[in-house]
Amino acid sequence: MRTIFIFLLLVNFVFAKDTSSVSVTTKASTGLNINQISFTNWAQGGENSFTWTLIGNFSVSTKSEFWTTKNSLKFTFGRTKLGAQDFRTNDNEFFIETVISRNVGWAVDPFFSNSIRSPITTGYSYKGKTPERIADFFDPGYVTQSFGFTYDKVKGLKSRLGVAFQEIFTKRQRKFSDNPDTKDRVEAFKLETGIESVTSSEFKLMENINYKGTLRLFSRFENMKYWDVRWDNLITARINDYINVNLNLLVVYERKQSLKTQIKEALQLGLMYNIL
Repeated sequence: MRTIFIFLLLVNFVFAKDTSSVSVTTKASTGLNINQISFTNWAQGGENSFTWTLIGNFSVSTKSEFWTTKNSLKFTFGRTKLGAQDFRTNDNEFFIETVISRNVGWAVDPFFSNSIRSPITTGYSYKGKTPERIADFFDPGYVTQSFGFTYDKVKGLKSRLGVAFQEIFTKRQRKFSDNPDTKDRVEAFKLETGIESVTSSEFKLMENINYKGTLRLFSRFENMKYWDVRWDNLITARINDYINVNLNLLVVYERKQSLKTQIKEALQLGLMYNIL
């Protein structure tokens, strides 16, 4: 069913009688956030520390009378050095998404989306005495396709709801992909079907302060009692054309990762450059 739907959607896209003009919008920005503190003969104690985070946001959107497409890429990668310790990875993820929707004259529009999410490189947990490897490129990696209806009639707010197919790929981290019902093997791939909801918002809080957030919910048909939650919030205060202050709050709840809610908060002063 999924293959048939994708095929029909592509055929409709190629042969649609949409001769109206197409507007193209491109956005590209990169940023480098740095946090550093150094001590020399400091009587009050403390350790030298240095943290850097590289951020990238890129998107290409097209809009015509009937079709709207948006392709986006986001990545974050950062490392921290505390005292005499080696550098440790603290941010480590990239996300690619394509959304295609068709204007049919309704309050909501049918859409198809595909997204890819994965760590960029090896990540470790430092809770114990020995670092534990917990992530790597596509270990785990998530690829999700969904189709349903999207609503974007309110400025700064977009929401979509649909049936989703989520593929999970792993190498060493088989706990994310293993089927507990198969006792004789540990799978490196798992296909899940369920309901996905994605709501994104972008507002100007003040003249130089912007808010951007995305809330993603996913629940599997086999057990609709539990939902994966990923709520990414970013407040950016622009000081000038090149320097800004970022406050990022990421809330994640996925039972496969942890039974407890995960929270990441980062307040950083950084350099931002808009390429396009």
